[in-house]
Formats: sequence, C-alpha cells, structure tokens
Amino acid sequence: MSGTALLVGYTADLVVGDPRRWHPVAGFGTAAAALERACYAPTRLRGALVAGALVAGAAAVAELLAVAAARVGHGRGFVLATVTWAALGGRSLRCEALLLASSIEHDDIPRARARLSALCGRHAGELDAHGLSRAVVESVAENTSDAVVGALAWGAVGGPAGVAAYRAANTLDAMFGHRSERYASFGWAAAKLDDAMNWPAARLSAAITCAAAPLVGGSPRKTLAVVLRDGAAHPSPNAGRIEAAFAGALGVQLGGPLGYGSRIEVRPRLGDGALPGVADIRRATRLSLIVSTAAALACAALRCVATRRGER
Repeated sequence: MSGTALLVGYTADLVVGDPRRWHPVAGFGTAAAALERACYAPTRLRGALVAGALVAGAAAVAELLAVAAARVGHGRGFVLATVTWAALGGRSLRCEALLLASSIEHDDIPRARARLSALCGRHAGELDAHGLSRAVVESVAENTSDAVVGALAWGAVGGPAGVAAYRAANTLDAMFGHRSERYASFGWAAAKLDDAMNWPAARLSAAITCAAAPLVGGSPRKTLAVVLRDGAAHPSPNAGRIEAAFAGALGVQLGGPLGYGSRIEVRPRLGDGALPGVADIRRATRLSLIVSTAAALACAALRCVATRRGER
C-alpha cells in the first residue's frame, strides 16, 4: 500500500497542484526563519545545528503523524500520500513555465521577466526572449529533480519521514544556502546537506531523461554523451547532471552568463544545439512531466519492495 500512497500523492500534485492555503512547506519556512533569527551566528557550527534541528524536527513530525494515523486505522499510507502531495511542486513548476512562455509568445517581455521570479532567483532585467527561455528550461530541468524526483526517491526509502526531511533540507538550502555575506558560513551546512540528499535524485533524473529523450525528439545515446561530457563542469554537483541531460535530450545549449542581484556568474556551456526558444520551454515541460511520471512509478515499485522486505 505504501507504493500506492506515493502514486496517490504524485497524482494529487498532478491534478490539484500545491495546497492553496495552509501549505506545510510555507509553515516550515516561517518556523525556520524564526529559528534563524533567534539563533543566528556567522559560523558553520551554528548553521549546522539549526539546519540539523529543523530537518530532524520535520522528519519527527511526519513520523509521529504516521504513527498516530496507524493507531486510528488510517494507516501510514494516508500520511505518506499527504506529505508527498505537499512536498511535490511539479504542476506549479510546469504551469509557471508555460505562463512565462505565453508571455514571450505575445511579445510581453516585461511580464515574462516579472514571471521569472516564480521559477528562480536570477536577475531578469536585461534578458531577451532567448535568455528568458534558457533560464526557464534550466529551472524546469533542475526543479524536476529537486521538486519532484527527490521527494519521491526519499519517500521510497524513508516513507513520510524521508519525504519531510528531504523537503526540509531543500527549503533550507533555498533560504540559507546562497553565497550572501550573511549566509556564507551559516548556510554552509544547509547547502551541503541539500547537495547530499539530492545526489541520488539528480542521477536518477538524468538517467530517466536519457531514456525518455526520443519522446521529445532526442537521442538516448547523444543525451548520455552530453551528461558525461558536460554534467560535471557545472558548479553544482547535481544541477549540472540534470541540466546537461535536458540540454542533450532537447538538442539545445544551456549555460553561460547569469546574474543573481549584483553578482554575475558564468556557467559552463551544456549541450551542442542552438539557444533555446519558447518552443523549447514547452518541450521541456513535456519532458519534465514524462521524467516525473516515470520516477513516480519507479519509486512506488521500490517502496513496495522495501515495505514487503520490512514486513518479513
């Protein structure tokens, strides 16, 4: 039943999307911000203690809810499905990407730039249609792994506590893991924990993308070649793999200069094709859906196997 619960949670996100009110991730973010204000110090140790307490706390709450649900007859599967639904962000990701694509198609570049903030934190003030399209494709690729496959994978191996711990680490990385002056040391642990927890998901996502490449006009062999050649050049140990996989499958070139506020970075080039355009955003969202669904089925099967072994 626990494998079915993962699929129920995935289907809920697919059909309904994020909870409109009382989103647990938003509540966790509020709690994390409050604890950060109370405990902040510009040291790695203090950041590690805060991150550890928050991730462990999220896992403990999910596990306690699962135990309570089992005692009243609902079963752990009910909590796993609910936590999975709350943790996933696939539908929202694809909807935001398609809305931005529509703005580009209508030549409303200012609106498209404004919409980019819903997908990533990079500066959009001077991006043209190709620059916006590249940013969207990269965000769709990375968040397919981060916001969907990662939660499913940790649900497969850790149940409700695994999903909650993963989503907590992912949220803390977004809040504290960036290289600002305030979080250079304090956010170090959050960033490293997120990297570690995302490591298997990024490689699973890249592998599925290679297999699914023909469904968006790509080649599994060429996609794998791009991943092996370019994936490790990215500064992130995980984002580079899935972005390179999307670049190879879609036949586009990703990477290059980007800005975060006043900070400019030059990312390595990923892939061999032309710069992505608005049509490639739509292809990327389709690929994201395919990869997410395949991952949901694989993780549900893995969860069923793990549950049966545990019962024995």
